[in-house]
This record gives sequence, structure tokens and C-alpha cells, in this order.
Amino acid sequence: MRDYPSDRVDLRSDTVTQPTPAMREVMAAAEVGDDVLGDDPTVIELQNRIAEMLGKEAALFVPSGTMSNAVAIKSQTRPGDEIVTHRKSHIYMYEAGGYAVLSGCSISLVEGHRGLMSPEDVQMAIRKVAGSDSHYPECTLICVENTANVGGGSIYDQDTLDAICEVAHSNDCRAHLDGARLFNAVIASGVDAARMVRDFDTISICLSKGLGAPVGSVLVGDAATIAEAHRWRKMFGGGMRQAGVLAAAGIYALENNIERLAEDHARARRLAEAVNSMEAYSIDLGAVQSNMVYIDCRKGAAKALVDSLGERGVDVLDLEQGVDYGDVSTVRAVVHLHITDEDIDRAIAAFEAAQ
Repeated sequence: MRDYPSDRVDLRSDTVTQPTPAMREVMAAAEVGDDVLGDDPTVIELQNRIAEMLGKEAALFVPSGTMSNAVAIKSQTRPGDEIVTHRKSHIYMYEAGGYAVLSGCSISLVEGHRGLMSPEDVQMAIRKVAGSDSHYPECTLICVENTANVGGGSIYDQDTLDAICEVAHSNDCRAHLDGARLFNAVIASGVDAARMVRDFDTISICLSKGLGAPVGSVLVGDAATIAEAHRWRKMFGGGMRQAGVLAAAGIYALENNIERLAEDHARARRLAEAVNSMEAYSIDLGAVQSNMVYIDCRKGAAKALVDSLGERGVDVLDLEQGVDYGDVSTVRAVVHLHITDEDIDRAIAAFEAAQ
């Protein structure tokens, strides 16, 4: 394992990374202030840098991606509004119903292959009060996820992103991008980050996944929305004091860990092609577009496969809970900065032996 020797190959998630020695050095040396009072210089630098990278006016450093999405929804909706997102989106599946509890919103769910929505389906999912005799809620926010986690790490093409934003704005809705793994999408597609998010009103960036920072996400958007989000960050308990120690890790990640995501993508592809060739498993290779590999096995076998791989020193997650995968069971392997070519060899051998 790069930087941290281990007897295990941990493919459960790209959230398991530890700060590299060089990242720890910049964290230890970070100049800090009190971010609740707005004077932590390293937090300010991180926020300004990401806002500039994405071509937006302002940014807000928050503890987690879930909080970033939560304050984005809260800042752009009112209680009783409705949001639109994919049926397998992180906002719907893995954020504890926060859109309902914290923002008082209902949700309209869109189907779509590999976790991706079409502009046409988004249009059909939008409901407005006008003309409904007050039966419908007011849809005010469209939420897109890129890369699409449960879609297998799949990536939207730029024309589709632009068209979804056009649908949103033509229906007097805002557009939010859950870009937890935005830079995976940027590296895999070759599209510049600012161009990719050009038409979105807000964007959430996670620093603690593929970028390798220990904590933190950043919400990016126009100045007025970010000012409103600052209020909700405080109310939701996300105000941090000497947060520059964490922001320094984020700055280091932006400077050093974006281009190297291509290595993770290449290793994920090699793992996927090898495992897909084995009789006991099936993989939608078309969905392996970034650092994730979703592996189907026979129905009910996922937990046993996780245990068998674990006995061989390879850790993956089973995804049977909360997701309908039809007649198969599914496990997920995620490649990250601590995974080497030798680790991929070991994982391939473990899948072979676990058949």
C-alpha cells in the first residue's frame, strides 16, 4: 500500500485513504484563525481557489459532502417544495432523508441507465403548483450526481449536463451538482472543471474521497446563495474554528491529487476486465468509467463473497441493503491513491479463488 504498509487491500471506498506524509506536513504547518469569525486564512484560500477553479463567485468549506448537499438544498428551496433527482442518487439513498427533515422537501425520482438522468425524464418529473389546483408541490431544484456512484462511477456527457440545466432554468428551477467525485469525471472525460459545471447554480465538491484529504467538502456557487448556505451551515452544526488545519489538506489535494486520478481509473478498468472474465461474476464494463467497479454475483451470494475475499486480505462492500439489483447480488470495489498495481494483482487472484 502506498505510504501506509498494510497486509490488506482495502477497496471498500475511496474514503478510506489516510493523509500522505506530505499532506500531514502542510496540515501541521497551516496558518489558522477562527473560521466561524471568518478569519482563518487557509480556509479562505481554499474557498477562493475552488471558486476560481469552477468559475463561480464564492465557496463554503463544510465538514462533509452530506452537509454540503444539505445546505445547498436548504439554501435553494422552501418547506413544501419538491426536488428532482435520480432514484439511486446519493442525496436520496444515503443522506438519511435530510432533504425531507432539514429542508421540508418532497422528492420526485427519475429512472435512468447507470444512474444517469435524461433531460426528457427530468422535464417529466417537474411538478409546479400553477395549473394544478394546488394539488402539486412546487419543484424548485434539480439535483444531478456526477460521477454517479450507484451507477458504477458513470459519467454524464457534457451535452446532457447542459440540457438538464436548461430544463431546470426554463422551469424556474435551480440546478445543483452533487460533484462529490467531480474531478474523477473531469479527468476521465477531459472536460475542464469550470466548463463542466458552467450552468449549475451550486456544486458540491468532496475533498475526502479520491482527492485523499481526511475531512471536508466545499459548496460552490453565486455569492448570495453561498451567504445563505453559511447561515445554514451554522444552524446544522457545521461551523468549525481552526479549520485551516483541514483546509490545508484540501489545498494540497487540489495541487497534487487531481491528475493522478487517472491511475485509479486505469487500475479499476484492469480489475474490472479481469474479474468480468471469470465465470462466477458479471460486470457492466460500460459503467466502469472512473474508479469504481460494481461486480454482480449470484443472488444472495454477496455477503459470502465479501467474507471470502476478506479471508484473502481483500476488503470490498456488499450493496444488497437498500438497492434492488434484480436477480443478482452486487459488491463494490473502489480504487484510490493507496492502491498499487500489486494490490490489483492480489485482488484479481482473490476473486479468482473465491469463485
